[in-house]
Amino acid sequence: MNPFQPLDNVRAVLSHTSHPGNIGAAARAMKTMGLGCLYLVNPKSFPDKEAERRAAGAWDLLSKTRVCTDLDQALSGTVLAAAVTARARDLSHEVFNARQGALELVSHARQNPVALVFGTEMSGLTTQEVSKCQIIVRIPTDSEYSSLNLASAVQVMAYELRMAVLESGAASATAALDATAPVPGVLARFNEIELLLQHLEHVAIRSGFLDPEEPKRLMQRLRRLFARARLEKEEVNILRGILSACEKRMQARQAFASNGSDAFEEIPDSSSIHRPPSTLG
Repeated sequence: MNPFQPLDNVRAVLSHTSHPGNIGAAARAMKTMGLGCLYLVNPKSFPDKEAERRAAGAWDLLSKTRVCTDLDQALSGTVLAAAVTARARDLSHEVFNARQGALELVSHARQNPVALVFGTEMSGLTTQEVSKCQIIVRIPTDSEYSSLNLASAVQVMAYELRMAVLESGAASATAALDATAPVPGVLARFNEIELLLQHLEHVAIRSGFLDPEEPKRLMQRLRRLFARARLEKEEVNILRGILSACEKRMQARQAFASNGSDAFEEIPDSSSIHRPPSTLG
C-alpha cells in the first residue's frame, strides 16, 4: 500500500493566476512532493508555453490540470478547504500555521478530497474566496519581509503535506488497532454545505429574519460557524429538514391567513404539540 496515498486527495487550487510561469513552477513544486492534482480558477493565460517551460518535467501534471470558471467548481466534492493567506481577516476562520494546517488536511485526505487554495500574485485571496474555505493557513515568514512567491508558497505547503503524511501515518495505524475509538461520521462536502447555506438564507429572508437590502454579515458569520462545526452529512440533512418544515409551516400560515383571520387561528402553536422522543441519536 502506498503510504503517500492521502496526497492523491489533495488539490492545489490557484485562483486568478496572473503569470503562467508561476503555474508551471507550482506544478514542478507539487510533483517533487508527490502531489498531482492542480486546479486553476480563471487563469490569465493557460495553456501557455511559459508554464510548460517552468514546469521542467512536470508536464504530465500540467496536462491533467483542471481549469474552472469559479472557486465553487474547484472545491466541488471536497470536505475541507484551507485558504493560504498572510493577511489578517475580520471574522476570521480558525487559523493554523503551515505544519498544523498540513496535518489537519491530511487527517481528512485519508478518506476524502481536500484543497489548498492560493490567491493571485498581487492581492492574494479575496474575502469571499476565504469565506468559501473552512480554515486559514499561514506560512510563518519573517515579519520584516513576508512576501512569498506563489510557487514558493506551493512548495512549502507541498513539503509540509508530505511530512504530515509521514507523521500522521503511525498515529493512524495505532488508532486503527483501538477497538474503542469512535467511528467518525461522514463529513458533508462543499456542495452540500453551499446548498444548506442557500436554503438557510432563503428561509431567513422569507421569514423576515434577514433583510436582503441590509444583510450585514449574517451569512458570513454562519459560514464561519459551519466551518468550525465540520458538519456531517446527517447533520446537514437534519438542518435542511428543519428548514423545509419551517417553509411548509410558513406556506400553511400564508394560505390560512389569505382565507381570513379566524382560519389562521386553527393552526396550533408548535409548543402545544406533543412530539415523541427523537430517534436521531
